[in-house]
Amino acid sequence: MTEKYVGRPVDRLDGRAKTTGQARFAAEHPYPDLAHAALVHATIPRGRITAIDTEAARAVKGVIDVLTHENAPAMKPPPSQSLLNPSTMVIGTSVNYLATDEVHWNGQPVAVVVAESPEAARHAADLVRPTYEELPAVVDFAAEEPNATPQKGNAMQPAADKGNAEAALAAASVSVDLRFTTPPHNHNAIEPHATTAVWDGDRLTVHEGTQSIAWLRSHLAQRFGVPQGNIRVLSPYVGGGFGGKGSVWAGTLLAVLAARATKRPVRLALTRAGVYHTVGGRTPSTQRVALGADSGGRLTALIHTSVARTGRVGGGPEQITAASRHLYDSPNIRLRQSLVQLDLVSNTFMRAPGESIGTFALESAVDELACELGMDPIELRMRNEPARNPLDGKRFAHRMLREAYEVGAERFGWRERDPRPGSMRDGRWLVGMGVASAYHPAFQLPASVTVRLGADGGVVVRCGLHEIGVGAATAQAQIAADELGMPLESVRVEIGDSELPEGPMAGGSGQTASVAAGVVEACRKLRRAALDLARKSPDSPLRGVTAPEARDGGLYQGSRGETYAAILTRAGRDHLEAAAGMGMLRFLAKTVRDRRRWVKAASGAQFCEVRVDRDTGEVRVSRWVGVFDVGTVINAKTVASQLRGGIVMGIGLALSEETLVDHRTGRIVNASLAEYHVPVHADIPRIDVHWLDEPDPTMPLGLIGVGEVGITGVGAAVANAVRHATGKRVRDLPITLDKLLPL
Repeated sequence: MTEKYVGRPVDRLDGRAKTTGQARFAAEHPYPDLAHAALVHATIPRGRITAIDTEAARAVKGVIDVLTHENAPAMKPPPSQSLLNPSTMVIGTSVNYLATDEVHWNGQPVAVVVAESPEAARHAADLVRPTYEELPAVVDFAAEEPNATPQKGNAMQPAADKGNAEAALAAASVSVDLRFTTPPHNHNAIEPHATTAVWDGDRLTVHEGTQSIAWLRSHLAQRFGVPQGNIRVLSPYVGGGFGGKGSVWAGTLLAVLAARATKRPVRLALTRAGVYHTVGGRTPSTQRVALGADSGGRLTALIHTSVARTGRVGGGPEQITAASRHLYDSPNIRLRQSLVQLDLVSNTFMRAPGESIGTFALESAVDELACELGMDPIELRMRNEPARNPLDGKRFAHRMLREAYEVGAERFGWRERDPRPGSMRDGRWLVGMGVASAYHPAFQLPASVTVRLGADGGVVVRCGLHEIGVGAATAQAQIAADELGMPLESVRVEIGDSELPEGPMAGGSGQTASVAAGVVEACRKLRRAALDLARKSPDSPLRGVTAPEARDGGLYQGSRGETYAAILTRAGRDHLEAAAGMGMLRFLAKTVRDRRRWVKAASGAQFCEVRVDRDTGEVRVSRWVGVFDVGTVINAKTVASQLRGGIVMGIGLALSEETLVDHRTGRIVNASLAEYHVPVHADIPRIDVHWLDEPDPTMPLGLIGVGEVGITGVGAAVANAVRHATGKRVRDLPITLDKLLPL
């Protein structure tokens, strides 16, 4: 009997290649005559280039060319965004680089140096001397907050009204009305952005760490005026994405432009500071959460409003108030989102955009209401757990938040918590326990797949999906092995190439479910095709069989059956192949249909213990338990890693991460890992993650998605634990010493 693989902790298929150095990333592909490029960044937030002196740069030994707006070949400008035009789905900014003398933010690339070595390119880039006419710029988010305008469009339906929330708040027996702030954050994937671009006439090969191969190819075709079929994007390995590699940024475009201009293969690998200056990050936010309740803890009002930013040259709004649409039952709800435009690099996706910072404010306010009521914070949440979606009464496709809290409270030891702030101590450490709800919507995206079943007993799954560190190919191999009843070692998954069937963007925690739908459909087509072949043969033991089981490398009903290899060999076939998937129009129709019927989401309960030094205010996270409702788990090992990784990133959000912008110049002043503080091993305790493993009947194989739910609620769980330990409610992230002292 073939063992089942879905749900097991299977080692990643790419693990050996990555740990032995065999895996090649975007900046590691050799080409003859390879040149190297470096960017020159603007040093003003807004203005025009009046002159640009490249003489000293050109004199550096090994310099091939210096491209500026005065001599660079033209790219076509970015098109207007449209759901029906894939090339617009990945626009980082609206700037047409090196086709204009305009400067739109401090750090914008204004020149590219191409040289024989990366050292020569970087040295020469430091010698390029632009002269500017500086124009008035707006770069201070806090100062511009009063000028925010309501968010337009219906991104995640940000505005909502049910009843009269302000009146209900004023009449509530118990209420809290709090203001929260979160700072901007920047991406710090272990692999900085890099591109290797090679032109052969009007044909282009690009090695790129991207989260969207298909949409990147479409965008490059539009910008450089060549057919999509002339472009090949190769991205088999991506050293971390988190949303930062979901769009097309300046480094990619300018590497391709430099390769075309110099007629040489060109590699452009961004420095860490270069990532900060040219790749968007998470928006800062100001949020108001006001909650009203009766004396028994039943909510009577829920108000959640936010102000976020975009760049004047692009950037997308975040669904900051999205979780407030779904988490709590209240007869009166008011949700609003507003935006300010600044002269800064466009913001972009960052793990759980919107929900990560929105749940910080919402779940901190719920905790504070529990304090006002003198009620256990879990009990308050459970009293307000909705049976249907609070705003519109839609059914939840899957929701087991009560069960997550029950399991989590037991595993964490919540009953041992003394509810009095500051009452739990361990020597000089003040000990606090906090909880918060995790929430992230479930998505599916367009995806196409082919599965080939060979007479040699091998299976090949082909899809242009992305391996951004989540074990994506391993999960699809497990699914195919189970669907066909084959051993896992017989399955090979080809990914990361635009010549493969089009895969989905690796974003929104939707890649696994999107591809799985196609893999399952294609495998079932293959089983039917194999059975049809067998039935045509009078010698097949499957003749007359109607519903065989896929196992042991073939099809069997009881003791009757045979292997796929036997079926194909008898029929004189060396393989069978099936295709399946969903295009953009079908995807849009399905999305509209599903949203009319259900609310789909992953959820969970985050439990945190902190220790706060009573003398110094130092905060250490000492224990963590997270319990999640994420539907079917495909790979227990990679799911645990994803959930833990999200929690680690959330601890960084809570305690240390903050992008500092000079409010005079718009310059990011801590653009390095020495000064932008991400968590290290010493900051992280053992993290216990658990899942309920109950399938969502509306999703492929019942899986929901795990990449982003792990970070949601984390900031609030930490803040709530700090509040319990110290009695102080910190409402401005990150939670640093100065916000706690004196204790």
